[in-house]
Amino acid sequence: MNYYPTASLSPEARKRLEERVGRALLAHRLHMEAHWVSRARRVGVTTFHIGGLLWYHWFMRVGFKMLGLYGWGQHNTLKIRVRLNRLPLHGLPPEFEGFTILQLSDLHLDANPKLVDAVVAAIQPLAYDIAVITGDFRVSTFGGTDPVLAALARLRPAIKGDVYAVMGNHDFIEMLLPVEALSIRFLMNEHVMLRRGNGSLCLAGVDDPHYYETDNIQAAAAHLNHDVPSILLSHSPEIYKKAAACGFDALLCGHTHGGQICLPVGIPVLQNSRAPWRMAQGAWDYQGMRGYTSSGTGSSGVDVRFWCPPEITLHTLTANR
Repeated sequence: MNYYPTASLSPEARKRLEERVGRALLAHRLHMEAHWVSRARRVGVTTFHIGGLLWYHWFMRVGFKMLGLYGWGQHNTLKIRVRLNRLPLHGLPPEFEGFTILQLSDLHLDANPKLVDAVVAAIQPLAYDIAVITGDFRVSTFGGTDPVLAALARLRPAIKGDVYAVMGNHDFIEMLLPVEALSIRFLMNEHVMLRRGNGSLCLAGVDDPHYYETDNIQAAAAHLNHDVPSILLSHSPEIYKKAAACGFDALLCGHTHGGQICLPVGIPVLQNSRAPWRMAQGAWDYQGMRGYTSSGTGSSGVDVRFWCPPEITLHTLTANR
């Protein structure tokens, strides 16, 4: 198996990626990917390694099975709920009143062969204007990407209209070109202007801030017009301070899975993010910036969920008067 991302890039693919994201970002991303894969493979040398992590997950699975909870937890991973979030934005043009964004996050599509069908069934009856995917398309942080690309090719026809995305800490940059070939536009420290009549809305996105630290929010906000409302996509909520300081009106993110395994009252046991616990799931705000952290559509690590159902989110924009 090819664990190292650089080994699978042909000279042609490297050239195309350089043209797409720039030489500096590509070099930084590939360096950090190789760094994390190397740490994952050095079992017993570092505090984080795949061997220890797999044993941890194995013990958790055994524990849930002994308690008779494992089957129930697995069943919960496919009970996707649709959450509705009202997203007030300052200066929202009348043309964008009621504009709806469908958010998928942390799909980990190759973890469960039944997940694509469950997501398709949940999406089909929904009405929305655009869709966004806030990172972690696949379940592993090393190895090949063919399984997740095949699963995504099955899912994409079910998502109506334009789709924008950012990469997460489980995603290699080698996935960028084949995913964009499926009509999913990555925002790699970039922004696009959405227009309706005379109204505009800025949608920006940053690369993964968690593992790879390749987020460049200054680049994403370089041409930000503060007369135009703006929404930032990030895999993780941990850039909330920088996002607010740059003047973004809203931040949509994921990564935490809402804890995935929560206490019966819905409080996460773990959230795996350098952000306040109140930002682990659902709607929040920080210094006037609206935020929303998805609990994730898929599941990772131990394939169970307790008191934290997977979600698809519909954000409806409204003027904050």
